[in-house]
Formats: sequence, structure tokens, C-alpha cells
Amino acid sequence: MKLGKFRFPNGRESVGLVDGDEVAPLALSGGHFQTLAEILEADDPAGTAEFLVEKTEKVPLEQAIPLSPVDRQEIWAAGVTYTRSRKARMDESEQAASFYDLVYAAPRPELFFKATPSRVSAPGAPVRIRRDALWNVPEPELTLVLNSRLRLVGFTIGNDMSSRDIEGENPLYLPQAKVYDGCCALGPWITLARDMPPAEQTTIRLAIKRGKQVICEGTTCVARMARSFDDLVEYLGRDNTFRDGVFLLTGTGIVPDDDFTLFAGDVVEIAIDGIGTLTNPVVQG
Repeated sequence: MKLGKFRFPNGRESVGLVDGDEVAPLALSGGHFQTLAEILEADDPAGTAEFLVEKTEKVPLEQAIPLSPVDRQEIWAAGVTYTRSRKARMDESEQAASFYDLVYAAPRPELFFKATPSRVSAPGAPVRIRRDALWNVPEPELTLVLNSRLRLVGFTIGNDMSSRDIEGENPLYLPQAKVYDGCCALGPWITLARDMPPAEQTTIRLAIKRGKQVICEGTTCVARMARSFDDLVEYLGRDNTFRDGVFLLTGTGIVPDDDFTLFAGDVVEIAIDGIGTLTNPVVQG
């Protein structure tokens, strides 16, 4: 089952259940469940969503504009969870190369705060590259959707935009390289955990278009992650509470070549099996 937030043809914004090439709006007004996050808090999110489906005609998916699936949740991210990411971090920061090598194999993962809801771009909305950065890349990542009890209730697609030259200059600049307006995109919806394919059957694909040409592409498999979801969630929840739930990007296994950087006007497409495709144009400043 896939659940998302949509703007429907009549202008109304609400939660919808994606069914093939149609969306069934959910009846939320006046009831116990007012938001997608509250549905994800239910003991049975799938049953709750099915109960809330409106007794009206479904809307063609192409006529429903997907919105960011975030309500009030925080957005966090993990780093150096794939071998390719470890190598890229070591290449970009010679002085701190050993730090990245060590964290890849260390018991404690790298976890960092990524974004507030206002900094998250919806599907089709622009992601940004910083005005003061020269080397910028997208990072396609499978994203865990956790409720307030840190129960894994679903998955979505995340784009962890990163300014590699800023982080490479000094690892202490990581927050500036990672956290800024338009630094993250999530969507196009959430696939409930019960309906995701196993890790070895979940491929992540990246395609970056400049005009009509694909200028960068790559693939990886979630099974190549060096850490388990449970491990990442357990460390995230240590001495931390998330009253509204949390999204956790799980790291990237696709890193463009060192001579590549994004430019305004590029389009980033990230596809993950079991979820769909997240597409965002790029702007600067």
C-alpha cells in the first residue's frame, strides 16, 4: 500500500491511497485522523487508511499533484553506509580520510540532522544548490519512515543534497554542506513497510538530465548497505525522542564522478523499486 499527500483537481489537499494509476482520497475532516502522520501512528496504518477511503470516485494519478509526505516530523540522515560513499568521502577530504574509513566499520554509525519540514522539497519542486558552493551533488537514498515509537512503518525516496567542497574543506562544516533551504526532497509517497520488496530486490537508480541528455546515472542495491535498518534506528533513538515521528535517510551508494557538479536547470530523477520515482529540478541561490 502506498499513502501520500496530494493536491486534487478541486484544489483540496488531503491524504490519498495510491491504487495503480489512481488515487483514492481519504476522509480526514472532523475525524480522529487529521494527517498522514497520525495514520502512520495507528497500530494498523493499512487498515486505518482503507477504513478512511472516501466513497467517491478515484482520481487519476496524473491529475493529483503529489506533495511532500512530511507533516511535522524531523528529517535525519545516515552517512558512510555504502562502500562507494566511504571512498567518496575519503577522496573529498584528505585530512579527514581516516575518520570516514573508521566510521564505516565502527559500531556507532554517522547520524546527522538533515532538515526541518520547511526545508523539504515536494516531488516536482526545486531542490537547491548553495550560492557559496562549487561542487554539488544529489545523494539518492532509501528513506525510513518511523512513527513516534520508532516503529518502521514505511519507506520513501530521499534526495540528500550535498555541497562536497564545503564538507571536504573541513568535516566540521558538515551542517553547512547538508542543511539549508531546499536541501532535501522526499516522496513521491510512502510505501508501507509490509509492501516493500526485500533488500536484495530493491534497486536504487539515479539519472541526472541536462536538457534532453542524461549526463549522469548510476544504480545500487539496498542489500549493499553495511548497516541494518535496526542498527540505524536503534542509534537514532538513543537518548532521543521524536514526538511526531522521524524520516531517516539511510545513506547513498551512488556518487557521481569527482569532475561532476550540478547546475541550475538540471533535473534529478531517483527511482526505487517498490516506491516509484522522485523528480526534482535544480535551482541555485
